[in-house]
Amino acid sequence: MERSVQYGTTSIDFTVEWRRRKTLALEVHPNMCVHVIAPNDTSIEEIEKRVLKRASWVVKQQAYFDQFLPRTPKREYVSGETHLYLGKKYVLKIREAQKESVKLKGGELFVFCKKPDSATRVRNLLSGWYRTHCEQRFEKAFESGYQKVQTRVKEKPVYSIKRMKNRWGSCTPKGQIILNPELIRVPSKCLEYVIVHELCHLLQPNHGPDFFRLLEGCLPDWKRWKDKLELSLV
Repeated sequence: MERSVQYGTTSIDFTVEWRRRKTLALEVHPNMCVHVIAPNDTSIEEIEKRVLKRASWVVKQQAYFDQFLPRTPKREYVSGETHLYLGKKYVLKIREAQKESVKLKGGELFVFCKKPDSATRVRNLLSGWYRTHCEQRFEKAFESGYQKVQTRVKEKPVYSIKRMKNRWGSCTPKGQIILNPELIRVPSKCLEYVIVHELCHLLQPNHGPDFFRLLEGCLPDWKRWKDKLELSLV
């Protein structure tokens, strides 16, 4: 069953599933869909009250997943427009289907959706897809980048993914690497450059001559990928 509640100016759409259980569970999925699993004897009125009670948390979770969508120029989420992934443009193709999914096929990005005319639904599905690929690609790139500095940086640091307004990456004073999810739209080697750059900051916090000598030793062609990264902003 599909329902909706109003939280301020925000409409929260959610689906309900009744099961043989004792407690009510509220889930926000990576595609930003809200799903409620309720005990069999729970009324829809009670479920709506529970969703409203946790509306603030729902909105925060949706905002977290939303950050994984690349901030390319304004999109309408209709067939024919282009979306970036790893430095390449893919033409969006929206198809009606009961089983929802997102797939890359050749030069096209297919979104199979129950409501193909709903830009919000298409957008949410793409957000979940980008999030999954961010996690997969960033993990692979981070391992590759760390291998280039591991003779100098003995302990492998942790990293997190967080949207930043004006930075591709960051190295905190505590040695944590932060990567902007926008990097999912640039070539893989540009992503690796950002990672190596930030890893070098573990040894050289500033952009002085010693830092660039270190970067050159770890990634000799770093200038090429830095230039390509800057061009991807256009």
